[in-house]
Amino acid sequence: MDYEYYMEFALEQAQIAFDHGEFPVGCVIVQDKKVIASGARQGTTRNKSFFSEIDHAEIRALKHLEKINIAFFPEKAIIFCTMEPCLMCFSAIILSGIKKIVYAYEDPMGGGTTCDLKNLPPLYKLSAIEVVSGVSRQKSLDFFYDFFDKEDNLYWKNSYLEEYTFNQKKEVNSK
Repeated sequence: MDYEYYMEFALEQAQIAFDHGEFPVGCVIVQDKKVIASGARQGTTRNKSFFSEIDHAEIRALKHLEKINIAFFPEKAIIFCTMEPCLMCFSAIILSGIKKIVYAYEDPMGGGTTCDLKNLPPLYKLSAIEVVSGVSRQKSLDFFYDFFDKEDNLYWKNSYLEEYTFNQKKEVNSK
């Protein structure tokens, strides 16, 4: 399977989030080589009346599955995310039964995929989930850099993630 091809669809969702002033995370769920669900991050702009720390792209994509007219077979599905899923999203993906996560940009501040599942209860320990990282990483890094570089952005301003992203961009530019 061409992971970069499907990550482009997740990047389109990140673009939608970015264009709305939201944290640029996008996600798609692929089954049988078709995108069957998608989600873009919402609720991160503080100048709007809606603010949410649970309206993540992955959760929105999983919720989108409720509205599709296609039989969902989680063991056949792959979820593509422009940023490493947080602990909440990682758990939700495991609970959905999806067996593979592909993500672009690591989240050193809140990423959940490096959790040691073997020390958790059987539901998580036995999930046998596979994680593939770094697919289209540069494109996703560019989104996060542009997001943090905006003066009017307040979401995760002065955070470890912002600092890390700026440092990653400097490393890439110095090569």
